[in-house]
Amino acid sequence: MSQLGTGCEEVTTKPLVGIVGPCSAGKSVLARRLRAAGYEVREIRQEHSVTPTMWQRLTHPDVLIYLDVSMDVAAQREGLAAPSSWWVEEREFRLAHARQHCDFYLDTSALAPQEIFTLVREFLESWERRPTGGTESENGTLGHSLL
Repeated sequence: MSQLGTGCEEVTTKPLVGIVGPCSAGKSVLARRLRAAGYEVREIRQEHSVTPTMWQRLTHPDVLIYLDVSMDVAAQREGLAAPSSWWVEEREFRLAHARQHCDFYLDTSALAPQEIFTLVREFLESWERRPTGGTESENGTLGHSLL
């Protein structure tokens, strides 16, 4: 993002990045790494809200990243024998709106934290270089997805 500085110079700033997704998808680790790389990041705990649009109401991110994870991998990452009983509600109701409107979707089930960071950083760098905000798809997202 760019904006005018105090004179005629152009000041370049990083976008405000929102990260959403189910528990154990890697949101916290990614948020820490992106902050260390100079990004302003909001880790949105949408999975804990019964208001599907909370991510929009509390944080108005320039870019919304959706990290996903399979139920089995999430249970393994949490040290559980089986997925949590509320998993389906979390994904189908609480996170559906954010997933529908994300700019970048990434399934982290088979990825290490460094791989997640690298893929998201590459997307953000390409997003920052876009001429006019990217090409919107039918549902209003930029349409980038890595499964």
